[in-house]
Amino acid sequence: MKALLEFYRCPESFTTFKMAQDLSPTPDYFRFGSGAVCYGQSSLASKASEPRNRLRNLSEHVAAKGSRVTLPFNPSQVVDNLRLERYARNGYAGKQTVLSNRALQKVYYSLRPLLHVSLRKHLQQFCFRNWRDLSFPTWPVDRSVENIFESLLSLSMKAQRTERIPFIWFWPEGASGCAIMTHDVETRTGASFVSRLMDIDDEFGIKASFQIVPEKRYPVPASLQNEIRGRGFELNVQDLNHDGNLFDNRAKFFSRAGAINRYVHEYGAQGFRAGSMYRNPEWYRALDISYDMSIPNVAHLEPQRGGCCTVFPYFIGSILELPLTTTQDYSLFHILGSYSTELWKKQISLITEKYGLVSFIVHPDYVKEKRALEVYRGLLAHLSVLRDQENVWTPLPQDVNRWWRQRSRMKLVRHGNTWQIEGPGSERARLAYASLEGDRVVYTLERQGYERDSNPYADREAKLATDRPMPSRSYK
Repeated sequence: MKALLEFYRCPESFTTFKMAQDLSPTPDYFRFGSGAVCYGQSSLASKASEPRNRLRNLSEHVAAKGSRVTLPFNPSQVVDNLRLERYARNGYAGKQTVLSNRALQKVYYSLRPLLHVSLRKHLQQFCFRNWRDLSFPTWPVDRSVENIFESLLSLSMKAQRTERIPFIWFWPEGASGCAIMTHDVETRTGASFVSRLMDIDDEFGIKASFQIVPEKRYPVPASLQNEIRGRGFELNVQDLNHDGNLFDNRAKFFSRAGAINRYVHEYGAQGFRAGSMYRNPEWYRALDISYDMSIPNVAHLEPQRGGCCTVFPYFIGSILELPLTTTQDYSLFHILGSYSTELWKKQISLITEKYGLVSFIVHPDYVKEKRALEVYRGLLAHLSVLRDQENVWTPLPQDVNRWWRQRSRMKLVRHGNTWQIEGPGSERARLAYASLEGDRVVYTLERQGYERDSNPYADREAKLATDRPMPSRSYK
């Protein structure tokens, strides 16, 4: 139950699971719990090579004996298969786009600097023309991993006949969620707009990270680096030269990784993002970075399809992944043809229902135009309301990285009749409980020093408990 324990940071004694013997030799698709799509080996092979709508639900084959629950699959394997997109490399036919072809990639990226956005968007609309036919991952946000974890907690509480399970809350100071803004600078035009974009972000009190392409695209003078850092923003590395070939083959990647690492040290960067969201997390160990931001939650509108199916950070070895959980601004404006915050707001709502990480990519290259800039301002205004009225944390990505690493080393220790959180950074952590309301997992956040009547979010919590179909929380 490694994945479950790492996610909740709860005592191991509350998760009494064992795995059935004789799992199928090959992985396939099935459902579990409230309908989460899973991919992995199981003791009841469904022989489903693609995530069709009618998949066998293995919840019906969970066996409970006393307080022990026997599962017909390995949850950690299934979660890793989703987070690392292993399903997309094992028979999911819907993953391919025209730009998945290596030869066409090379032609496209060699011509890309010469193509105006108006032409590129038509080419990409053609490449992604079948995206609405993809049933998995679930558009516009896939929360399969979180649904799996909640189903496992529910089974554990029922088997042990316990009313609640303590865990370490996801975010510092009891924040109800997290939202980060990132800016990928693609061209010289985008680089010239960086200062103005920082002005706009500062108007709303939201700092962001800028991902810079270190070679060939545009100059990266020390003055630009110093301005970004000096104004309280963050500087990260984006690819090497953004030619679409970073993951072309293993030898090329490991060769380029050396150059990327030199720029990471030169810029004093902690984070990385691959150009065009191409990725292979199995190779990340070659990168000398603390965190990555290259894996989308749902990749229907990316050249490399797939998606990690989670709205929370997770570790890939020693590297923390901060998944992209919303639609890129370029895709919104030029592929979907929408100049509205409606889709973003819908995604934010779905993510914050799970108290997850809301992450954005907004390019200075594509928000310079007046109509796009108005949409972006509308997004920033919405995020500032969530921060000020809904207790959503809006840090830099490096701060999320620091917190999630601290939380991963914290422990819950029982002292008499109480639980205490121990470890570096624990003064910012909050104790929470998972309990059941019917079949729903409900989170209760215990905030030290607050009485329920004095809780400034009490009215909101009461509304969430009655209006939201997803699990809600309350304060003690």
